[in-house]
Amino acid sequence: MTAIDESKLNAFIQQAVGDLAAGFGGIMVSLGHKCGLYKAMKGAGPMTARQVAERAGCAERYVREWLNSQAAGGYVAYDAANDSYELTPEQALVLADEDSPVFIPHAWEVPASVWFDEDKLLRAFRTGEGVSWGEHHHRLFCGSAAFFKAPYRANLVPNWLPALDGVVDKLTAGAQVADIGCGHGHSTIIMAEAFPGSRFFGFDAHEESIAAARANAEHAGVTDRVHFEVASAKSYPGDGYDMVCFFDCLHDMGDPVGGARYARETLAEDGTVMLVEPFANDRLEDNLNTVGRLFYCGSTTICCPHSLSEEGGMALGAQAGEKRLSDVFDTAGFGTFRRATETPFNIVFEARL
Repeated sequence: MTAIDESKLNAFIQQAVGDLAAGFGGIMVSLGHKCGLYKAMKGAGPMTARQVAERAGCAERYVREWLNSQAAGGYVAYDAANDSYELTPEQALVLADEDSPVFIPHAWEVPASVWFDEDKLLRAFRTGEGVSWGEHHHRLFCGSAAFFKAPYRANLVPNWLPALDGVVDKLTAGAQVADIGCGHGHSTIIMAEAFPGSRFFGFDAHEESIAAARANAEHAGVTDRVHFEVASAKSYPGDGYDMVCFFDCLHDMGDPVGGARYARETLAEDGTVMLVEPFANDRLEDNLNTVGRLFYCGSTTICCPHSLSEEGGMALGAQAGEKRLSDVFDTAGFGTFRRATETPFNIVFEARL
């Protein structure tokens, strides 16, 4: 029997308990967001539990216990001398400001949905079958859309599009754009708001998401230049697109090569494919970090299962990396493929004929 190193055992127990606490922490974040507790504390300075509860319209005893959990997790600051709690400006950006590019509470809807889907995933692990996007609990759809909306709004127009050769000029003059796998349409709408002279077409195979995208377009007042339609990545209508976009979706496809090949067929001769994918290095050992862990977990429970539910079942995964993605576009017949820009969470690629 292998001897147990007590120090290593104790360190790993602490790590595991920390992860368990983090799981509960997600519930606390969701409660704090939906009860308006973070917003009640935003910019208010030090507050007692009673003051927070009164401002949010909640019961003080629950709020005090919640605040203690937040203080223990480093999500609020606690002043023992005055028995007060404070949401710092940095914490507020992450927890209270829905327009912030780092707003996180919505993201907790995603792991919440996966718990509901555990029986389906157990079956998939044992059979090798897939679990399609539409089979998941509905919290996945709204959670994913809201999670992606913030970084897209922060980066898409000011940073990502300018990193592509000549694309901003085309969009300003008036272009035709296809957004494949558009989900709730946030990426499509953000571009439409910035470039009123262009026309944008969002396609997604999930009917409920397209319904949500149409409602979002109506709310944003861009229905005159945005059209959403239920269609797959290999069957959407139209051609001669000046740009075809894939936002965090190509790796989910059963046949990403087929999706890229169809994009080539529907692209104008001087058009551009914009591919946005989760940040990943090519080697596994270079992805063994917090961001890699998050994406591998999502890939295990959402991305690979959906890909395996479709024809082809390539299951690239959310940590495909540049080399494998480049191979997809090379096989699909593209002439050039390059990394245009990146963030700690995404890589933006440009492909041309």
